[in-house]
Amino acid sequence: MTSEQSTAQCTVPVSDSTPASVPTDPSKSPEPWLSPQVSSYFIAGGIAGAASRSVVSPLERLKIIQQVQPRNSGKQYTGVWRSLVRMWKEEGLKGLMRGNGINCVRIIPYSAVQFTTYEQLKKWFTSNGKKQLDTPTRLTSGALAGITSVCTTYPLDLVRSRLSIATASMLATTSTPSAAGMSSSSPSQLRLASALHTSARPLPSELTMWGMTLKVMREEGGVKALYRGLVATAMGVAPYVGINFTAYETLRGFITPPGKNSVTRKLTCGALAGSISQTLTYPFDVLRRKMQVVGMGSGALGYQYNGALDAARVIIRTEGIRGMYRGLWPNLLKVSPSIATSFFTYELVKEFLLGSP
Repeated sequence: MTSEQSTAQCTVPVSDSTPASVPTDPSKSPEPWLSPQVSSYFIAGGIAGAASRSVVSPLERLKIIQQVQPRNSGKQYTGVWRSLVRMWKEEGLKGLMRGNGINCVRIIPYSAVQFTTYEQLKKWFTSNGKKQLDTPTRLTSGALAGITSVCTTYPLDLVRSRLSIATASMLATTSTPSAAGMSSSSPSQLRLASALHTSARPLPSELTMWGMTLKVMREEGGVKALYRGLVATAMGVAPYVGINFTAYETLRGFITPPGKNSVTRKLTCGALAGSISQTLTYPFDVLRRKMQVVGMGSGALGYQYNGALDAARVIIRTEGIRGMYRGLWPNLLKVSPSIATSFFTYELVKEFLLGSP
């Protein structure tokens, strides 16, 4: 990702005969707070995030479900293709895309803030290009950009996770709505199963973005509950974003040299960068999901954790290191097209808005 030249400020030329003490015309509009360049970063980042996540929404939901489902559940989601087919049969297209609405609501400001912060931090650390942009600078800029973006949108991420797993968690203990299967189910499970299998019935209110937000605040301690797992998230996001941007820009130097700047090469850079960063930081993502759903009860997790460190200890003790990588395979299938689409779309829109080749 190349940095553009800073947008030149427009100044009114002053003739030699004009005294230097003449005040500025008050009728002139002040310099805009957001320059066209910064606005372009923000818009391009938002569009890039929405496009990348919509493409892989079914795999994103499957990854979250596999991360948090009870280990010994009788109705586990196992296998990528088998699980996607199961979601299609049980919930249809809406099931595959469930949670994507709030995902896009979250990812637009998240991606916009992240790309904009990264671009601006690079300029600040290099004094607008006067200093060399080295690997430590890229890592630091990316890490700070990741922390900034996640702190501004974390409640939306938590609610999105809850929406993505709520139906699967309930259906794990609820069979298809038959007389035999309904007798031991809770009222909320019955409403859910009926809504999922009867298209004329709407989903329960708690399975909407606003409904889930209110439910978390009402039952789990107010606004503070919307930030559960933020520390574990920041620990994972900072190195992930730093590695992601650094790997992408480094790979661009090798894969897309001058004269070899094709779409395929650009997409390859994003796919490889995303795969590297996700694999290295994936255990933090598992802990983040565990902490985000800890308030949903033992039925959703199979165990109630007292914190991120407790979750890590329990997972390693009961499942080994492999447990810290549950859901990695569908995540890798997701991350390649997602990150590739994100970087490609960002640069495409940014170049269009800035008019640079």
